[in-house]
Amino acid sequence: MSASARDYRPSDRLILGLDRLAQALRPAPAAATPHDPAAGVPAAPLDEAARRAAADLMRVNHAGEISAQGLYRGQALVARQAQTRAHLLEAAEEERAHLAWCERRLAELGDRPSRLAPLWYAGSFGIGVVAGLAGDRVSLGFVAETEKQVAEHLDDHLQRLPAADQRSRAVLQAMRADETRHGQAAEARGGVSLPGPVRGLMRGIAAIMKQGAARL
Repeated sequence: MSASARDYRPSDRLILGLDRLAQALRPAPAAATPHDPAAGVPAAPLDEAARRAAADLMRVNHAGEISAQGLYRGQALVARQAQTRAHLLEAAEEERAHLAWCERRLAELGDRPSRLAPLWYAGSFGIGVVAGLAGDRVSLGFVAETEKQVAEHLDDHLQRLPAADQRSRAVLQAMRADETRHGQAAEARGGVSLPGPVRGLMRGIAAIMKQGAARL
């Protein structure tokens, strides 16, 4: 039985969540994510302005994947049903692959992740716990709304990417497909629609993270 499928005690899951933070902040080995969507996509030369623009976008996406790890693991920590917890942890593992893709592409672009990565993880973990404590259906609704907003964010980044950067584009397109699937699965499992003020607050928090990750 895999670690994500076991019914750990809350204290055990908290320790595992902290361990995942340490893993997220370490460079990911290429062998851990063999299905990189950028593999096989030719690397086109980018001028300095295009390289910087692409790197800024990918740094924000990397920070978003750090946040997704914290969010889902915080929700899983307090999930009431084992099925909900397993669903959240499965999604977190896929987000972990996204994290590795973004990290690898950032390195190819000669740039680094956000220095505030521990803050993004810790803050998102706390938000995930709060969402999870509201009950599994609300927690799954939070996942659905999060993924909807993430898909919109990725659409914006796909439009803003330099046309020549097809490797970053391949990564973002694959991520968008996964995020959409996560949101649909959460709705199918009974996720409820969140109130307008909550959705607006989520957008506000995401905007702060984007600005901070782009600069730091």
